[in-house]
Amino acid sequence: MVAALIGDPARANILTALMSGKALTATELASEAGITPQTASSHLARLEDGGLVVTRRQGRHKYVSLASDQVAAVLEGLMGLTAGAGHLRTRTGPKEMALREARVCYNHLAGDRGVQVYDALLASAYLRLEHEEPVLTKAGAAWATEFGIDLGRLRKSRAPLCKSCLDWSERRSHLAGSLGRALFSQMSERGWMHRDANSRVVRFTPNGRQCFDQMFRISSETALD
Repeated sequence: MVAALIGDPARANILTALMSGKALTATELASEAGITPQTASSHLARLEDGGLVVTRRQGRHKYVSLASDQVAAVLEGLMGLTAGAGHLRTRTGPKEMALREARVCYNHLAGDRGVQVYDALLASAYLRLEHEEPVLTKAGAAWATEFGIDLGRLRKSRAPLCKSCLDWSERRSHLAGSLGRALFSQMSERGWMHRDANSRVVRFTPNGRQCFDQMFRISSETALD
């Protein structure tokens, strides 16, 4: 059912816009999808009935956002297969190189940089896999705390601490969950990167790129393993 809902190009464009993590109005989503507001309302009703989006009213406007982190993870995996004409593409992932390198996936880092974080944390034994899902180790908890992440607060949340998310462009996992969200926030607060105002692209500053590569370095030996 989810694949059918996002198989329509207009709905796929609406959902892609919401993957930025921002709540948008129906008018803004209609512009993103290149359709009339009336048509957008019809598509949004179907998406809400399907459990993919939620709406809330604030003042005169009604705002739309993705229903949950879980929905974002499903969309990240499926959009590469159904976007555009609705057929499997021979070249996977976004065409724009900036999107392939780094982008926001609802509230965490995706693209090549997101996969690099996930692989580096596994290689450093800060994460380990249990039943194919990442688990934060004791060493990883010490590292995250040193990086400025309040794990006590994260663990009080109902959201999973660590979750793998199949990356749209890389077709490998990147880190989601509350830890993935907290890492994204920390890197932003440190000025390592900033988000484009009108897209999902995340751009690293020269200093941020250097700091990121030092922290999430993967040795050639590890890569070969």
